[in-house]
Amino acid sequence: MAVRELILLALDELQISSLMERALRAVDYDVAIVHDRSRLEKALDESSPALLLIGETFHAENGIEVAKGQLDRFPTLPILLYAEKDTTGTAKAVVNAGLSGYLYPPLKTDDIVDSVKRSLVRARHLGDWIRREVRETTSSLEKRAEISEAEKDRLESIIANIEDGVIVLDDRRSILLMNRVAREAFSLDGLDMTGRPVSEVSPNNDFQALLTKINDGGVKYYELNFDDGRVFNAQHTPIPGIGSAITMQDISYLKRIDQMKDDFVHTVSHDLRSPLTAVLGYAELVERVGPLNEQQTEFVHRIQGSVQNITALVNDLLDLGRLEAGFDTRRETVRIESILQYSLGLLDSLVRKKNIHLTQEIAKDLPPLRANPIRIRQMIDNLVGNAIKYAPDSGEIRISLQSEDHQIILQIADNGPGIPLAEQSLIFDKFYRASNVAETSRGTGLGLAIVKSIVEAHHGRVWVESKLDQGASFFVVLPAFEPKENQ
Repeated sequence: MAVRELILLALDELQISSLMERALRAVDYDVAIVHDRSRLEKALDESSPALLLIGETFHAENGIEVAKGQLDRFPTLPILLYAEKDTTGTAKAVVNAGLSGYLYPPLKTDDIVDSVKRSLVRARHLGDWIRREVRETTSSLEKRAEISEAEKDRLESIIANIEDGVIVLDDRRSILLMNRVAREAFSLDGLDMTGRPVSEVSPNNDFQALLTKINDGGVKYYELNFDDGRVFNAQHTPIPGIGSAITMQDISYLKRIDQMKDDFVHTVSHDLRSPLTAVLGYAELVERVGPLNEQQTEFVHRIQGSVQNITALVNDLLDLGRLEAGFDTRRETVRIESILQYSLGLLDSLVRKKNIHLTQEIAKDLPPLRANPIRIRQMIDNLVGNAIKYAPDSGEIRISLQSEDHQIILQIADNGPGIPLAEQSLIFDKFYRASNVAETSRGTGLGLAIVKSIVEAHHGRVWVESKLDQGASFFVVLPAFEPKENQ
């Protein structure tokens, strides 16, 4: 009798958990359910499930972060994510975390079963090879044993038809095995790379950067972009007693889907501006052609307010499209402290209206930036504007501007409601809004996405630190401009 494969469910919602359990048991899978981190890790250690299906939020934790932690322990374990809804941010997070895929409502029994089967098939092709075949084939070898020609031929035949690229390295970063997909990706058809340093595989900048980060011990997943438009998600996995393996998953289709969505949003946004301007203009003219009663005046003002909100959304979409398309190339030497003071002057009326106590800590003799002053001001306006919006009446906002290690560090902190821990990794995604924010306080959902795009376009970093009911602190780190002295 065939051994039934075990599927481990780590889901908070009982209704979804029950649906998935019934669907999987109906097709002869064994199913186990856990409800917290300790039981999850115990089940993984003791039962060796064939697949883990985890919720986007699991026991008040970020499900993707929990899954990444389990992949560190079990690199070949296929993991599916159950998400509340289908978003570009979710797709990117799943790819970046190295998960097998994700499910989202509305769910059908066939959808659940098909997703699990596809993940298990891929695990047999790739994960099982790394976890079982290499381990079994090399179990009798010493720590630095050399694989015989017969064994290499056997392993090469196993991985020849794997859909992802595979490069197996020894502990000196020399190539032991390289399958057909990997050779095709780097245009190495017909070349035998066995025994050669992996650095000689390709001059591709992303691949060389991956190798550098591997040597520094600081990377597991990395995107490789090729001149022909292909994009691979590369993963580096240590293999005890052998060296390591680099696997490459083609995610070009995901990138194309993301680009199509962005192009669609940009086109629609651009075409909306003219009719919105016309609607707003005629709404303003209504009051000029004759007297209106009180109710009619209120309706006209509501029309104007709604059109202004939509126009703000369209403008944000267009700004984001230009930033992501790389059209923002203007650079000049700017003083960020001057831009900060200009922005605070424009926002002063909002600060006074809410009676907010605003404090500044600006270091002296800050180095300049090489940046687009309009974008830097837009970034500051969004961050300070958010702090004003979410700080309570008579609340506090603290702004710090410092220089350290040839970098400028901007911190903007408020004492508002804060951001739930499970949502902090998603707060910079397009249209994402924290669940604990009142409807009346919500904006377009693009402000922080624009901030992130501006910071990244200036080769900087941005992140948030927050605790519920204790406010949020946003940090921006930008490289200082150091003009070269005349030789």
